Amino acid sequence: MKCDIGDIEIFYETYGAGRPIVMLPGQPSDHHIMMRFMEPLFTQRDGWLRIYPDLPGTGQTPSLSLATHDQMLEAMLAFIDTVIPGQRFVLAGMSYGGYMARGVVSHKADLIDGVLFCVPQVKAELLQADLPPQTTIVENPKLVVSLGPGASLIVVQNQRVVEAMSEVFAEVQIADHAFLDRVEASGLSSFDATLSIPFGGPTLILTGRQDNLCGYQNAWDLLDSYPRATFAVIDRAGHFMNIEQDVLCRSLTHEWLDRVEEATRA
Repeated sequence: MKCDIGDIEIFYETYGAGRPIVMLPGQPSDHHIMMRFMEPLFTQRDGWLRIYPDLPGTGQTPSLSLATHDQMLEAMLAFIDTVIPGQRFVLAGMSYGGYMARGVVSHKADLIDGVLFCVPQVKAELLQADLPPQTTIVENPKLVVSLGPGASLIVVQNQRVVEAMSEVFAEVQIADHAFLDRVEASGLSSFDATLSIPFGGPTLILTGRQDNLCGYQNAWDLLDSYPRATFAVIDRAGHFMNIEQDVLCRSLTHEWLDRVEEATRA
């Protein structure tokens, strides 16, 4: 489906019905990376409308004419206002989608019932992030040779992870990398100043101990702003922890969804 927000049309897919949950993927990956992580959670959980958009410049959503974090946020706010106007909703963001999710919270906290940050980008400029050294826990150089430079992000080089990452990297190829590079280089966003504004709903912050792209240390700084947050630093997991530690990630995310459902029943 496509959502016309004036400047561009945001491509998205939906599944289920009920309480809306908006899933913001990272970039340059598209909505499929969130679908593969989140959809298994709802095979035995009813009452949720899952909304998976492609961010501008990724998947089937074209680039914006200009390129700043604030313009990306404006596009996603317009998307939410169009697809679920005035409705309460739950929010999940992965990597850069986690950065965007903070911006959405800064504008719509009164309508949000819960937030998930998975390997969130916290710093607008990744080069300013506190990162652990590149580490490989399970090595198999022959398996990852076809992945090129992206192999440096994989901590567990086994058959299952490499096959899944091959799908991710294929989706990454179609992104508008020049546009996304301009966004990353655009500097701070206006919502960076809202770090200290608290959000009181159930929150989950998932980070990888070996994530050498976004790290885990900066995400700790979010805790004071999310007083109902569970914070996890998971070993044997890099930036693609939802693949490398899929069972543990889904277990923690199930518990977060339980907390959201409990809070909204009260």
